[in-house]
Amino acid sequence: MTETTSVDAPCDAVAIVDEIHRLCAALQRAELSTLTDAQVEYVAAETERARNRLAFAGDQQVVEIETRDLPRKTGRRTILAYMHDVLRMTRPGRRRTRVQAIATFTDLTGQPLQPENPTLAAAFADGRVGPDHVHAVMDVLDQIPAAIAHDVTAAAERTMAEYATWMTPPEIERAGARLLAHLDPDGVLTDLEDRRRRRKLWINRQRADGTSKLTATLTPELRARLATFLDVWARPGMNNPDDPDSPTGAIQDADPERLEAAAQRDLRTPAQLNHDALNALLQAVFDDGLLGKTHRGLPIQLIVKADLADLQRAAGLAATADGTLID
Repeated sequence: MTETTSVDAPCDAVAIVDEIHRLCAALQRAELSTLTDAQVEYVAAETERARNRLAFAGDQQVVEIETRDLPRKTGRRTILAYMHDVLRMTRPGRRRTRVQAIATFTDLTGQPLQPENPTLAAAFADGRVGPDHVHAVMDVLDQIPAAIAHDVTAAAERTMAEYATWMTPPEIERAGARLLAHLDPDGVLTDLEDRRRRRKLWINRQRADGTSKLTATLTPELRARLATFLDVWARPGMNNPDDPDSPTGAIQDADPERLEAAAQRDLRTPAQLNHDALNALLQAVFDDGLLGKTHRGLPIQLIVKADLADLQRAAGLAATADGTLID
C-alpha cells in the first residue's frame, strides 16, 4: 500500500523523532474494529516492519555516539555503560555486537565503510528482518571457518540474509547448519584460532531474587574438562547443599553407603546437579586459598558470603559500571 522512498538531502533528526512520537500516539489511538481482516493484518505487519527500521536507525545512532565519545563526556567508562544507563538498553552487549555487524562506520577520512554484513544490513534497514533474525544470521556467519574463501563467505552472507526475510530464527539456525555442513563437510577447516575467536562466557545481570544466568560458548578443551568434572562431582547424592549428610567433592572420595543413602534422597534435576557441583568446586577453591586472601581490599570469604547489595553500599561499588558483566 505504501512504498519506501529514499531521501538524499539531510534531515532534521530531532524533528523526525518528535514526529515519530506523534504518529505513535495517533497509531495507539487508531480504531481497529472498523478495518477489514486484510487491513488489520497489513497494519500489524507494517507496524512490525517499522519497529525493525527504527531498531536499525538506533543502531546507527550508537555509531555516532561512539564517534563523538559521548560515554566519556557524560562520565561513563564504556559505551556499554552509556547504552545501559543513558539509552536504557536492557542488553547493550548484544546490541553493540549487532551494531558492529550491520551499521555503517567511517574511515579516518570520514568516508563511509561498507557494513560487515551488507545484505543483512539492507534487509534490516528496510524492516524485512528483525533483531532476532539478524542475530540468528550473525550466529551462523560467525561459525564459518576463517579458512573459507572471502567470496564464498560473502555469498553465504547474501544467502542467509535472503533466508532471514521469510524464515523464523529457529529455521534460520537449521538452514545455517546445513550451509555450514556444505562449506565444511568434514569439519577440518575450523582451526584453533576459529575456536578461540568464538569463546566467551558472560555472567548476566542479577535479577531481583539475586540469581543470574550464565551464557557461554566453550572451546573443546574447556568443554572436555567441564564434562569430566561434572561426571565426578555432579552425581546424584553428591554436593547437595540441601542435605547436610551429602558427601562433598569427587565421587571417588565418597563413602559408598553414605552416597547411596544421599542419592535416594536427592530430588535435584540434572541441571541443578551441575550447578551445585560447580558451586562446590569454587567453594573448595576459595577454602584452599588459591585466590589469595583479599580482593578489592576485602576478605575473599566476606565477598562470597555477603549480600551483593550490602557489599556495594559498603564499598561504594557500582555493579556493571565498567560494562564487564553487561550482556
